[in-house]
Amino acid sequence: MTFVPVIPESYSHVLAEFESLDPLLSALRLDSSRLKCTSIAVSRKWLALGSSGGGLNLIQKDGWKHRLFLSHREGAISQVACCLHDDDYVAVATSQGLVVVWELNQERRGKPERIYVSSEHKGRKVTALCWDTAILRVFVGDHMGKVSAIKLSTSKQAKAAAAFVMFPVQTITTVDSCVVQLDYLDGRLLISSLTRSFLCDTEREKFWKIGNKERDGEYGACFFPARCSVGQPPLVYCARPGSRLWEVNFDGEVISTHQFKNLLSSPPLPVITLRTEPQYDHTVGSSQSLSFPKLLHLSEQCVLTWTERGIYIFIPQNVQVLLWSEVKDIQDVAVCKSELFCLHLSGKVSHLSLLSVERCVERLLRRGLWNLAARTCCLFQNSIIASRGRKSLTVDKLEHLRSQLDLTTCSDLISQLEELILKFEPLDSACSSRRSSISSHESFSILDSGIYRIISSRRGSQSDEDSCSLHSQTLSEDERLKEFASHQEEDQPDQCCGSQGNEDSVSHVPVTLETDKNETFLPFGIPLSFRSSSPLVSLQAVKESVSSFVRKTTEKIGTLHTSPDLKVRPEPRGDEQSCEEDMSPITCPKEEDTEGEKEVTGQPPEEDKLQELKIATAEAMTKLQDPLVLFEPTSLRMVLQEWLSQLEKTFAIKDFLGISHTGHSSMTPNQDVLLLDESKKGILDDDNEKEKRDSLCNEETVDQTACESVNTLREPLDDLFRVSSPCSIANGLQKDLAELTTLCLELNVLNSEMKSTSGHVDHTLQQCSPETLACQFLKKYFFLLDLTRAKESIKLSYTNSPSVWDTFIEGLKEMASSNPTYMEMEEGDLPTRLKLLDDSVPYDSPLLIAYATLLYEKFGESALRALIRFYPSILPSDVMQLCRHHPAQFLAYLDSLVKSRPEDQRPSFLEALLQPESLRLDWLLLAVSHDAPPSTSTMDDEGDPRPHSHLFSWGYSQLILHLIKLPADFTTKEKMTDICRSHGRDWPC
Repeated sequence: MTFVPVIPESYSHVLAEFESLDPLLSALRLDSSRLKCTSIAVSRKWLALGSSGGGLNLIQKDGWKHRLFLSHREGAISQVACCLHDDDYVAVATSQGLVVVWELNQERRGKPERIYVSSEHKGRKVTALCWDTAILRVFVGDHMGKVSAIKLSTSKQAKAAAAFVMFPVQTITTVDSCVVQLDYLDGRLLISSLTRSFLCDTEREKFWKIGNKERDGEYGACFFPARCSVGQPPLVYCARPGSRLWEVNFDGEVISTHQFKNLLSSPPLPVITLRTEPQYDHTVGSSQSLSFPKLLHLSEQCVLTWTERGIYIFIPQNVQVLLWSEVKDIQDVAVCKSELFCLHLSGKVSHLSLLSVERCVERLLRRGLWNLAARTCCLFQNSIIASRGRKSLTVDKLEHLRSQLDLTTCSDLISQLEELILKFEPLDSACSSRRSSISSHESFSILDSGIYRIISSRRGSQSDEDSCSLHSQTLSEDERLKEFASHQEEDQPDQCCGSQGNEDSVSHVPVTLETDKNETFLPFGIPLSFRSSSPLVSLQAVKESVSSFVRKTTEKIGTLHTSPDLKVRPEPRGDEQSCEEDMSPITCPKEEDTEGEKEVTGQPPEEDKLQELKIATAEAMTKLQDPLVLFEPTSLRMVLQEWLSQLEKTFAIKDFLGISHTGHSSMTPNQDVLLLDESKKGILDDDNEKEKRDSLCNEETVDQTACESVNTLREPLDDLFRVSSPCSIANGLQKDLAELTTLCLELNVLNSEMKSTSGHVDHTLQQCSPETLACQFLKKYFFLLDLTRAKESIKLSYTNSPSVWDTFIEGLKEMASSNPTYMEMEEGDLPTRLKLLDDSVPYDSPLLIAYATLLYEKFGESALRALIRFYPSILPSDVMQLCRHHPAQFLAYLDSLVKSRPEDQRPSFLEALLQPESLRLDWLLLAVSHDAPPSTSTMDDEGDPRPHSHLFSWGYSQLILHLIKLPADFTTKEKMTDICRSHGRDWPC
């Protein structure tokens, strides 16, 4: 092996490629001649690769997992930009000039959706995309010089109005030539064209030309953020001809010109890569007069650019070239911290890291790349000796590196490495022992396990175990954890450039395969402070943690049972408050004092009943935290049934009291069911006993009659809803009650033990239909339900039981009736009422569907078409319930909803509406069976569709085409074909 040249001391950083992305591109099929990568962008989480086929691949950087694929029918992807302050948004420009903005919905684990498509630059070539750094706004520049801004919103109200009101597109300016680059910082937009650069204040709409001299060609410009630690304000750097950069202040005034022409005459530094051995030529070349097509801010104090020859990294404020390296045929570069992702003209992508030489060598050692690490040490030995990083790259590591080299093939390299070790510290009597050979019997011992234990006799070693060179390379668990944290802080020249944030953290050991294997799958981003070096200690810690949780939970439940603060207190008189904690805004209606009535002694006060319910609720919520209960339907139902029995005990008796004396109780519109005086309970019990005996006597002969008797018994209840709480409930308890009550409805746990007021099992309730029980449950506990979840549950579980939906809507109407808007909605035409609804009712209110029902009952199909403005607060599934008796009206609504979106968004929007998939066949059947041409024109005598029958005037032809063109499996396509053919429509090619 030839002698390795030494690079001058001034170079302390290097570009390194530790892994190839070729396998990733191959897996994505982006390495063929037909399909290749055309654009690139990067954020903290994603690597975005646009393809010539119109697809956008989003790969998670952590582990290089291919997570998302977004398709575009508008042409190849020409530009991509990831939102840096919110990883859930990405903007894409296509070859047709359309700009598509995607919301990935990763936090909600939903499907990605197009939230906007801009045709402002249609027919032009989009040359630059840039996101605002604070809000959701995208800046777009094209080859004609036009710059526009797309302002987005993610509020529910804005989303609901998206189908009716388009997002605003603002034209910022039109410059004199093609837009080369856009950048944004702190309210200022930087535009670089072929002739000059412009600075725009987007809030005040002010524009400045930067400098007086024009240029001709592609020259980039970028912001240089402020550095608070040194009091430096934000700056702008603009590329100029002849390898120059203008330094500009934030007001657009040129401060100075930096010349790098002569500095670039130095030879290029090699890229440390596994593909080839690093080479360095000392020959000094001529000065380079270059034009920099783009400028990118890198790390803290660096600016990166590139040409067809290589990559250049400057420290502009020091007028210093940090490095330049030959990397051929670069089309575009995306940077994140100290990572570089280079897109080449061939469509390949390379992943480079800018890091100090010491960090580079450490990473190579951890991967077991001994030869490459040794050559890097020899190349940059001046930098290693003079640097401040010798605490991380110690003599022990260099000695271990030397011991791993093959003496027969790497003799020159070993010789250079030994010279480096000698130069690492001044020679003294203690240093001579460093070069002791590993082959000497005095330098190692063999343990019983067969492991060679290397012994060092250096002065200052703490012990034989600490000083052995192999042991010093095998880091303990705690040391590795510390190293994880230290790798997040980048080493930079003069606090400028750093190492990669997710730097490899596995200690290097002689077994190369094990090192690489462990390094690949280590989850660097997960904090590991809970991990222990001993598995027994870890298991003991888990055991203690679980035991502590169970103990605290038990104590909490015991406290609820035994706490003296929770004992029954005397019933408050007058306006005295009975609870000290914050109460929900709903208060109990006051009972009127009636003369001649006496209290029944022994009746537990209201607070006592709520206290029992509170204890039962706390126990149920605690049990639901147990995975063995939560994920076991039988156990979950038992817990809910046990809790529901207490809920019925607390509230259902009050229902029955109100029923028995509805004729004697004075009730106001805001009172749902009033509690009666205790003196009347005896009569109630006698009545209930009699009803029960009558129903039991006829048990064998009544089936439907039993339900009727129950309905008759509860007939007054069928007309009343508990839309407000009959008594004050603390906010915390109200939340838990809502959770458990809604869960009972979702799991169809509607009457638990089904007991009558006398305590015996009510067999008549058992014979009632599920929808009857659901309706009664809704009316009794409407004030406790999570209305949004309840609505979705009813649509899924009671699709064929319209009475449950009607009951739910009646409850919503009852709740809304106390709102002044409800009364105002009784008057006026449809536009007036819609405007009132827009102004008065929040889009996320569960009462919105109740107001929509009022509009539909008054105005019919025209009201349905107007409901598209409330999507997605009102979904097609809601409208299907409203007009279930008139499917043609739902079809009109669906057609209007789809047509309200831009034409290029309609297929993807319709696909998003088809949840579940079975709706596809139902909606297709509706579309081909309504407003269709006569069957005599579309079908022959044998019942087959006539050729080209799809060209007839079908009322919903566009909707039909959208439905049949959406991707689907073979079985679904066959069923769709049969539906079309059975209605006289031939299947189009």
